[in-house]
Amino acid sequence: MYTVSIITPSYNSKEVISRTIDSVLSQTYQNWEMIIVDDVSKDNSNEIIKEYTEKDNRIKLINLDKNSGPAVARNKAIAEAKGRYIAFLDADDLWKPKKLEKQISFMTEKDCALSYSSYETMTEEGKLLDKVIMPPSKLSYKDLLKTNYIGCLTAIYDTQKVGKVYMPLIKKRQDYGLWLKILKKTDYAYCIEEPLATYRLMSNSVSSNKFKLLKYNYLLFREYEGFSSIKAFYYLCWNILIKLLKR
Repeated sequence: MYTVSIITPSYNSKEVISRTIDSVLSQTYQNWEMIIVDDVSKDNSNEIIKEYTEKDNRIKLINLDKNSGPAVARNKAIAEAKGRYIAFLDADDLWKPKKLEKQISFMTEKDCALSYSSYETMTEEGKLLDKVIMPPSKLSYKDLLKTNYIGCLTAIYDTQKVGKVYMPLIKKRQDYGLWLKILKKTDYAYCIEEPLATYRLMSNSVSSNKFKLLKYNYLLFREYEGFSSIKAFYYLCWNILIKLLKR
């Protein structure tokens, strides 16, 4: 039985997927499975992934029948996961070698259901930037409503404490919705200050467009959290304020 199940959605990832998988293979903590769900890629990323699955049976590839988006892909992987801990790593991001070792130890010591860490950033081409994202040391549900401090590539949750929790089937900001969902089941999420992962800044990603992010945050508050328009706007203002203060 695996301790950690790593959830990786993949779509046209041929340029980056090898480095991502290699960063998992390099983990000092080895009791894991990596479930890669391909969202009907049009490139040869599937062939690259299959080569890894043939060499290491901890790496599994699932192919969706139709292009369905990252929430469906991640949820399919969560449904298939056998590990106690659910960890997230997108196909273009990287983990530091001691990421799992340090974070699982941290969660055991803290006895917490959800943890996350600081992370570094790199360019689309893979050049490391002199910028580390450092979230708060702990977060409650109300804290997180003010902005999504948790980088998806750093998050791990414990199914023994909160069960299997799935991403909401919304177009964008599914990870934000998942953290909020988990924090309704537990008091706090806790942070490791050390950067344990590296996030690739893609020029065409939604996260690169701050105005789009705010729009999707508002829709998350209204449609998924069920907030009134006034309450949704209140937390949207918090999102804007925190982003301005980070500049």
